[in-house]
Amino acid sequence: MIHKDLDVWKDSVKLVKQVYEITALFPKEELYGLTSQIRRAAISVPSNIAKGCARNSDKELIQFLYISLGSLAELQTQLIISKELGYINNDLVVDNDIEKIRKMLLGLIKYLRSKQ
Repeated sequence: MIHKDLDVWKDSVKLVKQVYEITALFPKEELYGLTSQIRRAAISVPSNIAKGCARNSDKELIQFLYISLGSLAELQTQLIISKELGYINNDLVVDNDIEKIRKMLLGLIKYLRSKQ
């Protein structure tokens, strides 16, 4: 499986771009705090999909897809915290994207497990 062919990988790369645009507006004192954490969590999603696809087995791919799911949950939590702190003023457009990616990851995991 080639990661660049997967819609879930493509969508998660787009999410990273959105996250960078959102966090560019955060206070400068958060650059090494919340901004950095949020960006790392976002980058982790497509990165772990790619790592999993580079492995030798569906079992290993599934493991990395679960890591991507964890990073996605971490990202969502950090964005909620950012909203609570007033760094984000409106409802996040990325909430729908996060949910879509979560469902795609779960669907891929279910598919891969059914092949085993």
